[in-house]
Amino acid sequence: MKLILTADVDNLGAPGDTVEVKDGYGRNYLLPRGLAIVASRGAEKQVEGIRRAQEARAVRGLDHAKELKAAIEGLENVSLTVKTAGDSGKLFGSVTAADVAGAIKAAGGPVVDKRSLELPKAHIKATGKHAIVVNLHPDVVAKFHLNVVAA
Repeated sequence: MKLILTADVDNLGAPGDTVEVKDGYGRNYLLPRGLAIVASRGAEKQVEGIRRAQEARAVRGLDHAKELKAAIEGLENVSLTVKTAGDSGKLFGSVTAADVAGAIKAAGGPVVDKRSLELPKAHIKATGKHAIVVNLHPDVVAKFHLNVVAA
């Protein structure tokens, strides 16, 4: 089965790559999860749009990464308000990397890919200040503090 990847798949390829996979893997895993589309002439046109979107989100180089680092570390108050929290400060849910990326954007910072964020653990499950690390480039790492506040 010939497919065009729409997302990064481990040990297979990057978005926009045309790959040949077994029918079951493509039909039962890649297609239902939206990781690939069936290769056709119309799909080849979509590949260009996918590549352009990936390039727009990607860090363009070391200089661009340093600019993003300065913008992220220059943010004064990055806070995230959570709706539900217990009396002891524990959250009933958790704060994910996607929530943190949204908080950075809401605080006036740049758009950051959620996969480049490193949370103290897999998820933040308590209110308070938490140290967050953003891997912008292999040589550039930005650090900031996220304040999780109960509403």
